[in-house]
Amino acid sequence: MRGQGGGIVRALVVLCALMAGLAAARVAMAQEEHPYYGPRLIEERVRIAAPNNRVIAATVLRPEGQGPFGAVVLNHGVSASARERARESSDLLINAAAVFARRGYVVVMPLRRGFGATGGEMAEDPGSCANPDYFGAEARAAEDVMAAYDYARTLPYVDGNRMILAGQSAGGMVSLFTAGTRNPQGLVAVLSFAAGRGGDPDATPGVPCAVEPVARVLDSLGRNIRVPVLLHYSENDLFFSPKISRTWYERFVAGGAKAEYALQPAFGKDGHYIFGDTLGVRYWLPTVEDFLAKNGVTFARLDSADPDRAPLLALDRVPNIKSDACKGLYRAFLESPGPRAYAVSQDGRCGFAGGLPDARDVAMRQCSNVAKGGCLLYAVDDAVIWKESVAGQGGAIAPR
Repeated sequence: MRGQGGGIVRALVVLCALMAGLAAARVAMAQEEHPYYGPRLIEERVRIAAPNNRVIAATVLRPEGQGPFGAVVLNHGVSASARERARESSDLLINAAAVFARRGYVVVMPLRRGFGATGGEMAEDPGSCANPDYFGAEARAAEDVMAAYDYARTLPYVDGNRMILAGQSAGGMVSLFTAGTRNPQGLVAVLSFAAGRGGDPDATPGVPCAVEPVARVLDSLGRNIRVPVLLHYSENDLFFSPKISRTWYERFVAGGAKAEYALQPAFGKDGHYIFGDTLGVRYWLPTVEDFLAKNGVTFARLDSADPDRAPLLALDRVPNIKSDACKGLYRAFLESPGPRAYAVSQDGRCGFAGGLPDARDVAMRQCSNVAKGGCLLYAVDDAVIWKESVAGQGGAIAPR
Protein backbone atom coordinates (compact mmCIF):
# COMPACT_ATOMS: atom_id res chain seq x y z
CA MET A 1 0.00 0.00 0.00
CA ARG A 2 1.45 3.33 -1.01
CA GLY A 3 -1.14 5.84 0.12
CA GLN A 4 -1.38 9.40 -1.15
CA GLY A 5 2.13 10.47 -2.08
CA GLY A 6 3.79 7.94 0.21
CA GLY A 7 3.63 9.27 3.76
CA ILE A 8 4.86 7.96 7.09
CA VAL A 9 3.41 4.93 8.80
CA ARG A 10 3.94 5.22 12.55
CA ALA A 11 4.06 2.33 14.97
CA LEU A 12 5.25 1.89 18.56
CA VAL A 13 7.65 -1.02 18.81
CA VAL A 14 8.83 -2.45 22.11
CA LEU A 15 12.24 -3.89 21.35
CA CYS A 16 14.63 -5.91 23.42
CA ALA A 17 17.95 -5.45 21.60
CA LEU A 18 20.22 -7.74 23.59
CA MET A 19 23.95 -7.25 23.64
CA ALA A 20 24.31 -10.36 21.50
CA GLY A 21 22.36 -8.53 18.82
CA LEU A 22 19.15 -10.56 19.14
CA ALA A 23 15.89 -8.66 18.92
CA ALA A 24 12.19 -9.26 19.32
CA ALA A 25 9.51 -6.74 18.52
CA ARG A 26 5.84 -6.26 19.20
CA VAL A 27 3.66 -3.71 17.44
CA ALA A 28 1.64 -2.00 20.17
CA MET A 29 -0.02 0.85 18.39
CA ALA A 30 -2.20 1.19 15.32
CA GLN A 31 -0.59 2.50 12.18
CA GLU A 32 -1.27 6.11 11.38
CA GLU A 33 -0.82 8.11 8.21
CA HIS A 34 1.08 11.40 8.24
CA PRO A 35 1.10 14.00 5.46
CA TYR A 36 4.54 13.35 4.00
CA TYR A 37 5.13 12.80 0.32
CA GLY A 38 7.53 10.78 -1.76
CA PRO A 39 8.83 7.31 -0.85
CA ARG A 40 6.77 5.53 1.76
CA LEU A 41 8.37 5.79 5.22
CA ILE A 42 7.81 3.82 8.41
CA GLU A 43 8.35 5.29 11.88
CA GLU A 44 8.87 3.08 14.92
CA ARG A 45 9.46 3.84 18.60
CA VAL A 46 11.92 1.36 20.09
CA ARG A 47 13.82 0.62 23.29
CA ILE A 48 17.46 -0.39 22.89
CA ALA A 49 19.62 -2.24 25.40
CA ALA A 50 22.73 -0.36 26.47
CA PRO A 51 25.71 -1.31 28.70
CA ASN A 52 25.19 -1.90 32.44
CA ASN A 53 21.63 -3.16 31.99
CA ARG A 54 20.38 0.19 30.80
CA VAL A 55 17.75 0.86 28.15
CA ILE A 56 17.51 3.92 25.92
CA ALA A 57 14.50 5.08 23.96
CA ALA A 58 14.87 5.75 20.25
CA THR A 59 12.89 6.44 17.11
CA VAL A 60 13.57 4.66 13.83
CA LEU A 61 12.47 6.26 10.57
CA ARG A 62 13.03 4.04 7.56
CA PRO A 63 11.99 3.52 3.96
CA GLU A 64 9.44 0.83 3.30
CA GLY A 65 11.02 -2.29 1.85
CA GLN A 66 13.62 -4.96 2.49
CA GLY A 67 16.66 -2.86 1.66
CA PRO A 68 19.45 -3.25 2.29
CA PHE A 69 19.60 0.42 3.22
CA GLY A 70 22.36 2.53 4.70
CA ALA A 71 21.79 3.85 8.21
CA VAL A 72 22.21 7.20 9.94
CA VAL A 73 22.46 7.48 13.74
CA LEU A 74 21.13 11.00 14.28
CA ASN A 75 21.97 12.61 17.62
CA HIS A 76 20.18 15.42 19.44
CA GLY A 77 21.68 18.40 21.26
CA VAL A 78 21.76 19.25 24.97
CA SER A 79 19.22 21.64 26.48
CA ALA A 80 20.23 23.91 29.31
CA SER A 81 17.61 22.87 31.88
CA ALA A 82 16.43 19.52 33.21
CA ARG A 83 12.88 20.49 32.29
CA GLU A 84 13.85 21.05 28.66
CA ARG A 85 15.85 17.83 28.58
CA ALA A 86 12.82 15.93 29.85
CA ARG A 87 10.87 17.24 26.85
CA GLU A 88 13.51 16.17 24.32
CA SER A 89 11.93 14.26 21.45
CA SER A 90 12.87 12.86 18.07
CA ASP A 91 10.06 15.00 16.69
CA LEU A 92 12.48 17.95 16.81
CA LEU A 93 14.61 16.32 14.09
CA ILE A 94 11.98 14.23 12.31
CA ASN A 95 11.79 16.47 9.23
CA ALA A 96 15.56 16.30 8.78
CA ALA A 97 15.46 12.55 9.37
CA ALA A 98 12.87 12.19 6.62
CA VAL A 99 15.29 13.79 4.13
CA PHE A 100 17.75 10.95 4.79
CA ALA A 101 15.06 8.26 4.81
CA ARG A 102 13.78 9.39 1.41
CA ARG A 103 17.31 8.81 0.15
CA GLY A 104 17.49 5.22 1.26
CA TYR A 105 18.73 5.49 4.84
CA VAL A 106 17.34 4.01 8.02
CA VAL A 107 17.55 6.82 10.58
CA VAL A 108 17.95 5.85 14.24
CA MET A 109 17.44 8.73 16.68
CA PRO A 110 18.44 7.71 20.22
CA LEU A 111 17.54 9.70 23.31
CA ARG A 112 20.60 9.61 25.53
CA ARG A 113 20.51 9.26 29.32
CA GLY A 114 18.66 12.13 30.97
CA PHE A 115 16.62 13.03 27.88
CA GLY A 116 12.98 12.51 26.98
CA ALA A 117 11.56 9.01 27.19
CA THR A 118 14.92 7.52 28.26
CA GLY A 119 14.84 9.55 31.48
CA GLY A 120 17.22 9.20 34.40
CA GLU A 121 20.19 11.38 35.20
CA MET A 122 22.07 13.12 32.40
CA ALA A 123 25.38 11.30 31.99
CA GLU A 124 27.18 13.88 29.84
CA ASP A 125 27.33 16.86 32.20
CA PRO A 126 30.92 18.17 31.82
CA GLY A 127 30.86 20.15 35.06
CA SER A 128 31.59 23.84 35.43
CA CYS A 129 32.77 26.02 32.58
CA ALA A 130 35.79 26.94 34.65
CA ASN A 131 37.09 23.37 34.47
CA PRO A 132 34.92 21.24 32.19
CA ASP A 133 35.58 17.56 31.58
CA TYR A 134 34.49 17.23 27.98
CA PHE A 135 36.47 14.05 27.42
CA GLY A 136 34.55 12.30 30.19
CA ALA A 137 31.20 13.82 29.22
CA GLU A 138 31.54 12.86 25.56
CA ALA A 139 32.75 9.36 26.43
CA ARG A 140 29.60 8.74 28.47
CA ALA A 141 27.38 10.14 25.74
CA ALA A 142 29.18 7.98 23.19
CA GLU A 143 28.16 4.85 25.10
CA ASP A 144 24.51 5.57 24.28
CA VAL A 145 25.33 6.50 20.68
CA MET A 146 27.23 3.24 20.20
CA ALA A 147 24.31 1.26 21.63
CA ALA A 148 22.11 2.78 18.92
CA TYR A 149 24.82 2.28 16.29
CA ASP A 150 25.30 -1.39 17.12
CA TYR A 151 21.54 -1.90 17.18
CA ALA A 152 21.16 -0.31 13.74
CA ARG A 153 23.73 -2.69 12.26
CA THR A 154 21.68 -5.71 13.47
CA LEU A 155 18.53 -4.68 11.61
CA PRO A 156 17.78 -7.08 8.75
CA TYR A 157 17.16 -4.26 6.26
CA VAL A 158 20.38 -2.34 7.06
CA ASP A 159 23.69 -2.64 5.23
CA GLY A 160 26.10 -2.45 8.15
CA ASN A 161 28.89 -1.21 5.91
CA ARG A 162 27.05 2.00 4.97
CA MET A 163 26.78 3.77 8.31
CA ILE A 164 26.75 7.52 8.98
CA LEU A 165 26.97 9.35 12.30
CA ALA A 166 25.19 12.70 12.34
CA GLY A 167 24.00 15.21 14.90
CA GLN A 168 23.11 18.77 15.76
CA SER A 169 24.94 20.94 18.34
CA ALA A 170 26.11 18.65 21.18
CA GLY A 171 24.78 15.80 19.04
CA GLY A 172 27.25 16.81 16.36
CA MET A 173 30.02 16.84 18.94
CA VAL A 174 29.24 13.35 20.25
CA SER A 175 29.05 12.08 16.67
CA LEU A 176 32.63 13.30 16.14
CA PHE A 177 33.73 11.86 19.46
CA THR A 178 32.18 8.46 18.77
CA ALA A 179 33.83 8.29 15.35
CA GLY A 180 37.22 9.37 16.66
CA THR A 181 37.37 7.21 19.78
CA ARG A 182 35.36 4.11 18.88
CA ASN A 183 36.23 3.75 15.17
CA PRO A 184 32.86 2.05 14.57
CA GLN A 185 32.78 -0.77 12.05
CA GLY A 186 31.07 0.18 8.78
CA LEU A 187 31.25 3.94 9.31
CA VAL A 188 31.63 5.91 6.05
CA ALA A 189 31.09 9.56 7.09
CA VAL A 190 30.23 12.00 9.88
CA LEU A 191 27.81 14.91 9.35
CA SER A 192 28.17 17.42 12.18
CA PHE A 193 25.74 20.35 12.24
CA ALA A 194 26.52 23.33 14.51
CA ALA A 195 28.78 21.09 16.60
CA GLY A 196 30.13 22.31 19.92
CA ARG A 197 29.61 22.52 23.66
CA GLY A 198 29.24 25.35 26.17
CA GLY A 199 27.19 27.82 24.13
CA ASP A 200 24.97 30.41 25.84
CA PRO A 201 23.17 32.57 23.26
CA ASP A 202 21.58 34.77 25.94
CA ALA A 203 24.57 35.57 28.13
CA THR A 204 27.40 35.48 25.56
CA PRO A 205 26.02 35.23 22.00
CA GLY A 206 28.38 33.36 19.70
CA VAL A 207 31.05 32.82 22.35
CA PRO A 208 30.89 29.53 24.30
CA CYS A 209 32.29 29.40 27.80
CA ALA A 210 35.06 26.88 27.17
CA VAL A 211 36.52 27.34 23.69
CA GLU A 212 39.93 25.85 24.42
CA PRO A 213 38.72 22.70 26.24
CA VAL A 214 36.53 21.86 23.22
CA ALA A 215 39.48 22.59 20.92
CA ARG A 216 41.64 20.13 22.87
CA VAL A 217 39.02 17.43 22.35
CA LEU A 218 39.04 18.19 18.63
CA ASP A 219 42.86 18.09 18.61
CA SER A 220 42.67 14.50 19.79
CA LEU A 221 39.81 13.48 17.54
CA GLY A 222 41.52 14.93 14.49
CA ARG A 223 44.46 12.59 15.00
CA ASN A 224 42.29 9.50 15.23
CA ILE A 225 39.20 9.86 13.04
CA ARG A 226 39.32 7.69 9.92
CA VAL A 227 36.35 8.84 7.82
CA PRO A 228 35.46 12.10 6.04
CA VAL A 229 33.73 14.72 8.19
CA LEU A 230 31.44 17.63 7.33
CA LEU A 231 31.42 20.50 9.85
CA HIS A 232 28.40 22.63 9.00
CA TYR A 233 27.62 26.05 10.55
CA SER A 234 25.72 29.27 9.86
CA GLU A 235 26.90 32.89 9.88
CA ASN A 236 24.50 33.87 12.67
CA ASP A 237 24.91 30.89 14.98
CA LEU A 238 24.36 32.46 18.40
CA PHE A 239 25.98 29.52 20.18
CA PHE A 240 29.19 29.28 18.15
CA SER A 241 30.23 32.23 15.98
CA PRO A 242 32.10 31.69 12.69
CA LYS A 243 35.32 32.76 14.39
CA ILE A 244 34.92 30.04 17.02
CA SER A 245 33.73 27.29 14.69
CA ARG A 246 36.50 27.94 12.18
CA THR A 247 39.07 27.83 14.98
CA TRP A 248 37.69 24.45 16.04
CA TYR A 249 37.79 23.22 12.44
CA GLU A 250 41.42 24.29 12.05
CA ARG A 251 42.40 22.51 15.25
CA PHE A 252 40.53 19.41 14.06
CA VAL A 253 42.17 19.18 10.63
CA ALA A 254 45.63 20.03 12.02
CA GLY A 255 45.73 16.51 13.40
CA GLY A 256 45.15 15.02 9.96
CA ALA A 257 41.37 14.68 9.82
CA LYS A 258 39.79 14.70 6.36
CA ALA A 259 37.16 17.38 6.92
CA GLU A 260 35.18 20.07 5.12
CA TYR A 261 33.98 23.30 6.75
CA ALA A 262 30.71 24.76 5.42
CA LEU A 263 29.46 28.17 6.54
CA GLN A 264 25.93 29.02 5.41
CA PRO A 265 24.42 32.52 5.21
CA ALA A 266 22.57 33.92 8.21
CA PHE A 267 19.42 31.89 8.80
CA GLY A 268 16.44 33.11 10.78
CA LYS A 269 17.05 34.61 14.21
CA ASP A 270 19.64 32.00 15.15
CA GLY A 271 21.42 29.92 12.52
CA HIS A 272 22.24 27.32 15.16
CA TYR A 273 18.94 25.65 14.27
CA ILE A 274 19.27 25.59 10.48
CA PHE A 275 19.43 21.78 10.37
CA GLY A 276 16.11 21.13 12.09
CA ASP A 277 14.13 23.86 10.32
CA THR A 278 12.10 22.95 7.23
CA LEU A 279 13.43 25.98 5.36
CA GLY A 280 16.99 25.18 6.37
CA VAL A 281 17.03 22.19 4.02
CA ARG A 282 17.56 24.54 1.08
CA TYR A 283 21.03 25.27 2.48
CA TRP A 284 22.24 22.11 4.14
CA LEU A 285 20.89 19.51 1.71
CA PRO A 286 22.92 20.65 -1.35
CA THR A 287 26.01 20.86 0.88
CA VAL A 288 25.48 17.32 2.17
CA GLU A 289 24.82 16.03 -1.35
CA ASP A 290 28.07 17.53 -2.65
CA PHE A 291 30.07 16.31 0.34
CA LEU A 292 28.81 12.72 0.15
CA ALA A 293 29.23 12.60 -3.64
CA LYS A 294 32.86 13.71 -3.33
CA ASN A 295 33.44 10.89 -0.87
CA GLY A 296 31.69 8.19 -2.87
CA VAL A 297 28.68 7.81 -0.57
CA THR A 298 25.36 7.08 -2.29
CA PHE A 299 22.70 9.69 -1.51
CA ALA A 300 19.82 9.98 -3.98
CA ARG A 301 16.05 10.02 -3.55
CA LEU A 302 14.55 6.56 -3.87
CA ASP A 303 11.92 7.94 -6.25
CA SER A 304 14.34 9.91 -8.43
CA ALA A 305 14.06 7.40 -11.29
CA ASP A 306 10.26 7.05 -11.09
CA PRO A 307 8.81 8.57 -14.30
CA ASP A 308 5.57 9.36 -12.52
CA ARG A 309 7.50 11.53 -10.07
CA ALA A 310 9.64 13.29 -12.67
CA PRO A 311 7.36 16.32 -13.26
CA LEU A 312 7.30 17.18 -9.55
CA LEU A 313 10.97 16.49 -8.79
CA ALA A 314 12.42 18.28 -11.83
CA LEU A 315 13.65 21.67 -10.68
CA ASP A 316 14.40 22.75 -14.23
CA ARG A 317 10.72 22.45 -15.13
CA VAL A 318 9.59 25.11 -12.67
CA PRO A 319 8.65 28.11 -14.84
CA ASN A 320 10.07 31.62 -14.60
CA ILE A 321 12.37 31.20 -11.60
CA LYS A 322 16.06 31.83 -12.07
CA SER A 323 17.33 32.84 -8.63
CA ASP A 324 19.11 30.43 -6.30
CA ALA A 325 16.72 31.54 -3.54
CA CYS A 326 13.62 30.34 -5.40
CA LYS A 327 15.35 27.15 -6.50
CA GLY A 328 16.28 26.50 -2.90
CA LEU A 329 12.72 27.13 -1.75
CA TYR A 330 11.45 24.57 -4.24
CA ARG A 331 13.84 22.03 -2.76
CA ALA A 332 12.43 22.91 0.67
CA PHE A 333 8.93 22.38 -0.74
CA LEU A 334 9.88 18.90 -1.97
CA GLU A 335 11.13 17.92 1.50
CA SER A 336 8.30 19.55 3.45
CA PRO A 337 5.35 17.79 5.08
CA GLY A 338 1.90 18.64 3.83
CA PRO A 339 -0.30 20.45 3.34
CA ARG A 340 2.20 22.30 1.19
CA ALA A 341 2.23 24.65 -1.79
CA TYR A 342 4.68 26.47 -4.05
CA ALA A 343 3.79 29.57 -6.08
CA VAL A 344 5.68 31.43 -8.81
CA SER A 345 5.27 34.85 -10.40
CA GLN A 346 5.69 36.08 -13.94
CA ASP A 347 8.79 38.05 -12.93
CA GLY A 348 10.57 35.07 -11.35
CA ARG A 349 9.65 35.46 -7.68
CA CYS A 350 8.21 32.68 -5.54
CA GLY A 351 6.44 31.70 -2.34
CA PHE A 352 6.33 28.49 -0.31
CA ALA A 353 4.47 27.08 2.68
CA GLY A 354 4.57 23.62 4.22
CA GLY A 355 2.85 21.85 7.10
CA LEU A 356 0.05 24.42 7.19
CA PRO A 357 -3.67 23.85 6.58
CA ASP A 358 -3.80 27.08 4.56
CA ALA A 359 -0.54 26.38 2.69
CA ARG A 360 -2.00 27.51 -0.66
CA ASP A 361 -3.00 30.91 0.66
CA VAL A 362 0.27 31.40 2.53
CA ALA A 363 2.38 30.49 -0.50
CA MET A 364 0.43 32.90 -2.66
CA ARG A 365 0.81 35.70 -0.10
CA GLN A 366 4.53 35.07 0.24
CA CYS A 367 4.91 35.26 -3.52
CA SER A 368 2.73 38.34 -3.89
CA ASN A 369 4.69 40.18 -1.19
CA VAL A 370 7.86 40.12 -3.32
CA ALA A 371 6.56 39.91 -6.89
CA LYS A 372 5.82 42.68 -9.36
CA GLY A 373 3.89 40.34 -11.64
CA GLY A 374 0.98 38.04 -10.84
CA CYS A 375 1.54 34.86 -8.81
CA LEU A 376 0.07 31.42 -9.46
CA LEU A 377 0.41 28.06 -7.77
CA TYR A 378 2.88 25.73 -9.45
CA ALA A 379 2.64 22.67 -7.16
CA VAL A 380 0.36 21.64 -4.32
CA ASP A 381 0.99 18.69 -2.00
CA ASP A 382 2.26 15.95 -4.34
CA ALA A 383 1.25 17.27 -7.76
CA VAL A 384 2.25 19.90 -10.30
CA ILE A 385 -0.91 21.87 -11.07
CA TRP A 386 0.62 24.31 -13.54
CA LYS A 387 -0.89 23.89 -17.00
CA GLU A 388 2.07 23.30 -19.33
CA SER A 389 0.21 24.60 -22.40
CA VAL A 390 0.13 28.11 -20.97
CA ALA A 391 3.23 27.95 -18.75
CA GLY A 392 4.65 31.41 -18.22
CA GLN A 393 1.42 33.05 -19.39
CA GLY A 394 -0.47 32.82 -16.14
CA GLY A 395 -2.31 29.52 -16.43
CA ALA A 396 -2.98 27.02 -13.69
CA ILE A 397 -5.56 24.40 -12.93
CA ALA A 398 -6.80 23.04 -9.64
CA PRO A 399 -5.55 19.65 -8.49
CA ARG A 400 -7.87 16.69 -8.57
